[in-house]
Amino acid sequence: MERDRTTGTFTGNRGLQIEEKLLFEQGEAGRTGVDIPEPPKLKDRLGGTRRRAPIGLPGLSEPQVVRHFTRLSQKNYAIDLGLYPLGSCTMKHNPRLNEKMARAEGLGDLHPMQPESTVQGALELIDTLAHWLKVLTGMPAVAMSPAAGAHGELCGVMAIRAALEDRGEKRTRILVPESAHGTNPATAAACGYAVDPIPANKRGRVDLEAFKAKLGDDVAGIMITNPNTCGLFENEILEISEAIHAAGGFFYADGANFNAIVGRVRPGDLGVDCMHINLHKTFSTPHGGGGPGSGPVVLSEALAPFAPLPYVVHGKDGFRLIEHDHDPAATGKAFGRLKGFHGQMGMFIRALAYMMSHGADGLRQASGDAVLNANYLMASLRDELTPAFEGPCMHEVLFDDRFLKDTGVTTLDFAKAMIDEGFHPMTMYFPLVVHGALLMEPTETESKDGLDQFIGAVKALARRAKAGEAAAFREAPKLTPRRRLDETGAARKPVLRWRPPDPQGQAAE
Repeated sequence: MERDRTTGTFTGNRGLQIEEKLLFEQGEAGRTGVDIPEPPKLKDRLGGTRRRAPIGLPGLSEPQVVRHFTRLSQKNYAIDLGLYPLGSCTMKHNPRLNEKMARAEGLGDLHPMQPESTVQGALELIDTLAHWLKVLTGMPAVAMSPAAGAHGELCGVMAIRAALEDRGEKRTRILVPESAHGTNPATAAACGYAVDPIPANKRGRVDLEAFKAKLGDDVAGIMITNPNTCGLFENEILEISEAIHAAGGFFYADGANFNAIVGRVRPGDLGVDCMHINLHKTFSTPHGGGGPGSGPVVLSEALAPFAPLPYVVHGKDGFRLIEHDHDPAATGKAFGRLKGFHGQMGMFIRALAYMMSHGADGLRQASGDAVLNANYLMASLRDELTPAFEGPCMHEVLFDDRFLKDTGVTTLDFAKAMIDEGFHPMTMYFPLVVHGALLMEPTETESKDGLDQFIGAVKALARRAKAGEAAAFREAPKLTPRRRLDETGAARKPVLRWRPPDPQGQAAE
C-alpha cells in the first residue's frame, strides 16, 4: 500500500484525525455486537409480502460502532467547541442546568398518554411557560403546540385565515419583504395565498411607500421579521402596523430575532397580531439534532379565539387540556389541531429553566449583550470589511463583498478559509438583498476574548485576500478531514446509495 496522497501517511490518518472506511465498507455478514435468538417460525399474515432477502445493513461489532460515531463527533463543529457565528441562527450556549431539569425524575420520564390527574405538574409547567411568553411579548394568548419556527408560522397564518373566514372575507395576498426568511413566503403559499414581495430601501428596511402602494382589500396580512434579517430594527414598524390594520389585514411577526429585544420591546406594543417564538434561538433550547424543536405562537386579542387545539385551562379541579371544540370549557373557534399531543415537553422544561434562572433582569441583560457583541464586531471589522449599511446594528452584523473586489476571492472562498482558522463560517449569501452577504451573529454568550480571536482571524484573512493570495483561498479548507466538495456536482448527481466494488476491484461510487 502506498502512502495517502493527501496526508502523506500510510494510514491516511492526520495525527488524531482518524481516517476510516464507511460503515458499509467495514461490515461483514454475521458480525454483530449482540447475540439474538433465532425468532420462532410464525404464520405469514402479510399476504406474502414479508421480506425474504437480507435488509442490507452492515454487520458490525460494538467497538466498531462506538468508534465510528465518536470519530464522526470529532469531525463536527458545535457550539460546545467555540464561537458559532451563523447570522440569523442565534447559536447560543445551552446551559447545562436546563439539561439537568429536563432529565429530572417526574419530568424526564413522562408519557403523553398518562391520565391528566398524574401530570398536573407538567400542565402547570406548560401554563407557567405560556404566562412568561405572554408577559415578555405583551400578547394575551399563546399556542404552545407548534413543533418549530416554520410550524409556528403555519399556525399563525392559519389563524389569520380562520379569522378572515369568520368575518366572511376571502383575501388572497400576503405581503412579504424581500429580505424575509424563506419560510415566510413558503408558509403563505402553503396556506393558499399569493406572495407579494416588498422591496427594501437603501437603509435596509421595508420600503414604506412601496408597502402602502400594495395595500388593498385582498391583502390578508404582512409577514415581517423585526429586527430584520439585515440585523436592523424596522423603525417605521408602527406606521406599517397601523396601515395593515386600516386595510383590514393582520400583522404577522417572524420571531426568529426575538433574542435581540427580549425585555426591551414587547411585540404586542407594536401592533403584532401573531408571532412565533423559536425557543432554541431565544430561550436556549438545543438546535437541530439536539431538538426536537418548539415554536410557540403568541396571538393578539383578535386572533386568540382561533388558537389551535389543544390548550391548557385552569379550573377548580386543577389543570386540564381542551382537546376539542365541544368541550364545555372550550373558549373560541379553534381552526383545528397542528400535531399530536401538546408540544415538545422537553423543550418547555429547558426554556422555563432558562427564564427562571435568568429572571426578567437577566433576560433583558442577555438581549443587550447580544446587541453589544454584534456592534463590537461591526466596529472592529469595519476598516477591513465593508458593512452593508451605515449606523449601528442590532444582534447581528451584515457585511457585503465589496472588500473582496478585484481580489479574485469570492464570499464562498472566504468562508471556506474560516474553517482552516478553526471557526464555523458565518452565514453566506443571505439575505439576498445584499450581494455577497456575510452575516455574523455572535450572541450574548461569547466573551470579549473569544470575539477578539474571531476578529483577528477575519482581519487576517481579509488582508491575505487583498494581498493577492486568491489561489490559496480557492484551495481552502486544507486542514480538514475532507477538502472542498463539488457542491454543484453533489446537487446534480447525488449518490444516495453505497455500492460495493465490482470483482475487478473498481472503486465504488
